[in-house]
Amino acid sequence: MIETVPMSDKQRKAQRVRSLALGLALAAFVIIVYVASWAKLGVGILDKGL
Repeated sequence: MIETVPMSDKQRKAQRVRSLALGLALAAFVIIVYVASWAKLGVGILDKGL
């Protein structure tokens, strides 16, 4: 069984801030990759048949 040490309010707030920052960084990375892919492929990709 895993035993955990209870966190203080300050530690919980710090963890929440870190989690939010990591989530925002991940979302920004996904958006950057999406935009870069779209720019590289170009808008003409929609005109090409599969």
